[in-house]
Amino acid sequence: MTTTASQPTGCDRSRAATHHGAPPEPPRRDGLFASLHNRNFRWFVFGQAASTSGLWTQRVAQDWLVLTLTHNAFLVGVATATQFVPTLLFGMSAGLVADRFDKRHVLMCTVSTLGLCAAVLGVLCVTDTVQLWHVLVIAFLTGTAACFDNPTRSAFIHQIVGPEKLRNAVSLNSAIFQLGALAGPAVSSGLITAVGTGWAFIATGGWYVVVFGAFLAIRTSQLRVAPRLHRAKGQQRMALREIARRPVLLWPIVLAGVCAFFTTNFAVTLTAFAKDFHLDARGYGFLTISLALGSLVGALISARWPGSRLRHIAALAGGLAVGQLVAAAMPGMLTVGAAFVVIGAIGMPFLIATNTLIQLASGDSMRGRVLGVYMLVTLGMAAVGGPVVGFLDQVGGAPLGLVTGAVVIGAVAALVSRRLVHVAGIDLRTGLRLRVVRPRAKQ
Repeated sequence: MTTTASQPTGCDRSRAATHHGAPPEPPRRDGLFASLHNRNFRWFVFGQAASTSGLWTQRVAQDWLVLTLTHNAFLVGVATATQFVPTLLFGMSAGLVADRFDKRHVLMCTVSTLGLCAAVLGVLCVTDTVQLWHVLVIAFLTGTAACFDNPTRSAFIHQIVGPEKLRNAVSLNSAIFQLGALAGPAVSSGLITAVGTGWAFIATGGWYVVVFGAFLAIRTSQLRVAPRLHRAKGQQRMALREIARRPVLLWPIVLAGVCAFFTTNFAVTLTAFAKDFHLDARGYGFLTISLALGSLVGALISARWPGSRLRHIAALAGGLAVGQLVAAAMPGMLTVGAAFVVIGAIGMPFLIATNTLIQLASGDSMRGRVLGVYMLVTLGMAAVGGPVVGFLDQVGGAPLGLVTGAVVIGAVAALVSRRLVHVAGIDLRTGLRLRVVRPRAKQ
């Protein structure tokens, strides 16, 4: 069956609700590791574990390299920010590529680029010829590859496991990333200490060889058939119009963007807490691990939570707001750490539910472009939010940043809930069933 560029297929319409596009709930699949029964997903997870190892090794090694070269913390931030610039430039184009081309082939190209960038930087370090501009150029190329990798990788999960196990698969994928956040920095520091920064980059290139091999091992005959999008004018604008007209796509992206503005920059807030409480590096590390541990717990909980609905997303966003208010009132390191465990355990299910709902609602012919917009919004808001959160934390301490974030997120969550009920005709109490609104009798 062929599809046009402007309309979803009949199969897509059956997965999205009639008027406002709320997707039907996938059948429940019990079991924490249900999606791992799929052979292709096992290979995907193996590759993701290797990719996460490479990501954290390269992230820590790059920061340390720039600090060693320049002794300037501001330039460390510039090098980190350089990796996010490609998403702002090419984010929507990356989603279009995910829809037009074979996703497995795109991912094999992106991981090859990531591995090559790491290896080149490693060789420059080992030969003692590396300069700051080398690092900035390679950071931009790495960010470009990651920009095209992210929406394609998310859409490829749906192609591997299908809608029934999508949430479980996204949850396990997120859990792997959080495990990397817990163990990765320690492994990276150990590599840098043992063999040097250059060889740490070269080891990262080796990890991406493993990822490439995992994609080779995936059997294409067992993948869901995804329609290819043929080249035509206005395909990116079409995705924007689709998002704007369907509450089931619009409101999760709005909420995710607002939450990303504040929650993605929790690292800034945690450094402010460390300053307020006069903590050393171990105290700051405790707060960071608390957030990562909570996120891991949240990812594992999500793996057993059947389905993703708009009411779940609105409720989780409200929970994030409450969690930030509680954290702002905590008097010491241990209580703040406990509060951030709870925040992580709420925030990760929010991200997973949002990702899952957007994928299920967007349809096969537009999934990559919608995910591209979603990632552009979240990463763009995170980039803009960093200086704002830092300013709030500097002026009023960490509690001011948290309270401001809680008020804004809570207000937007309440607004979205109200719009869903009164404008979209969606009843949150009954799981997004469309209401029949009868006209009132004239008085």
